[in-house]
Amino acid sequence: MSHEIFMPALSSTMTEGKIVSWTKATGDKVEKGETVVVVESDKADMDVESFYDGYLAAILVADGEVAPVGSTIALLAETEAEIPQVQEKAQQQSSSAPAPAAAPEPTPEPAAVGAVTSQNGSSSQSSGRLVASPRARKLAKQLKVDLSTLQGSGPYGRIVAEDVQQAAGQPVSAPTVTPVMPAAPAAAPVPMTAAASPATAPVTPGQVVPFNTLQGAVVRNMTASLSVPVFRVGYTITTDALDNLYKQIKSKGVTMTGLLAKAVAVTLQKHPLLYASYTEQGVKYNGNINVSVAVAMPDGGLITPVLQNADQVDIYSLSRNWKDLVARSRSKQLQPEEYNSGTFTLSNLGMFGVDRFDAILPPGQGSILAIGASRPQVVATDDGLMGVKRQMQVNITCDHRIIYGADAAAFLKDLAGLIERNPQSLTL
Repeated sequence: MSHEIFMPALSSTMTEGKIVSWTKATGDKVEKGETVVVVESDKADMDVESFYDGYLAAILVADGEVAPVGSTIALLAETEAEIPQVQEKAQQQSSSAPAPAAAPEPTPEPAAVGAVTSQNGSSSQSSGRLVASPRARKLAKQLKVDLSTLQGSGPYGRIVAEDVQQAAGQPVSAPTVTPVMPAAPAAAPVPMTAAASPATAPVTPGQVVPFNTLQGAVVRNMTASLSVPVFRVGYTITTDALDNLYKQIKSKGVTMTGLLAKAVAVTLQKHPLLYASYTEQGVKYNGNINVSVAVAMPDGGLITPVLQNADQVDIYSLSRNWKDLVARSRSKQLQPEEYNSGTFTLSNLGMFGVDRFDAILPPGQGSILAIGASRPQVVATDDGLMGVKRQMQVNITCDHRIIYGADAAAFLKDLAGLIERNPQSLTL
């Protein structure tokens, strides 16, 4: 008798998944609850665990290949003696398989798919078994480290590669994180060459490069956005006071992204419509101010890590959370709720010297704020003289089905008032 392992639906928008790597080889024994394969969803790598004991008899979708949600990706044999029979069955299935059809709509995970956890491994911690990332397991074999002797430093006690390296006495270098879009307007003039552009793989002229999984998800989301009637409102905000505050507290680990997210979140408390969303039944007022911030990924596409309850978290914790989210987003270790629970989005291209731009509204949200660079500007002062102030341009894009121009203008006015006159309140 054999059991099937299916391609799971790891998110509500997922229609297909890519096999990152099989953690078991053909013929290996598999225990119930043990990770057998790592699957790339829209924006994260997820462990897929077996619901059955048995032997991995046949791998139908190899590393790097893509399969529709719900399709069979491997077969398990109940006993070692049954492996040849199951492999014969797999060959018959492959020879009689019809031409590939369009990927089905996302459906709930089939019962025989196997449990799914993120690379953070949160759902397997309570089972009492060893919880380690596939890379950590591979390193442990190479370095001859007994995983059972290690205390995991990853989320929920998961053993990660750095734990194995430390146990083996190897130097562990901290990952270099270079946020692309979330970086904030500089508090003081900074050479623009300090901001690295996303790495681009060399291509051949005329070459067609297929979308990766994340880029495909972005394509679907942006196409869905075309059906939403939107409008845009711009505003000029003087940032001198905010820049001075940043100079004072950046040594404590505060990021400008954290300051901007906090300022937006506090202002949103007065404007619940701006972080509401449209439904066919009416306006859905969300209970949490979860600020998403767009981050470009090195291999293409973008992801929006979420600062949850940003209005309630102090600026120091918020900045630490942001650094952690960016680091884990680059290694595809975010859990779904850490990138799909946003109720308002920020997109910042100011680090590239962009003065102003319009952002595309994410599906399911009512607003997104585009932030340009903070630059010195010659302006007229209140006493009629000329002076120099640092200013940035912000543009908000809103769903016009639920938000109107006056609503967006009132929000921007209050945001400017907070940033210009009372930024110190962000540290309280």
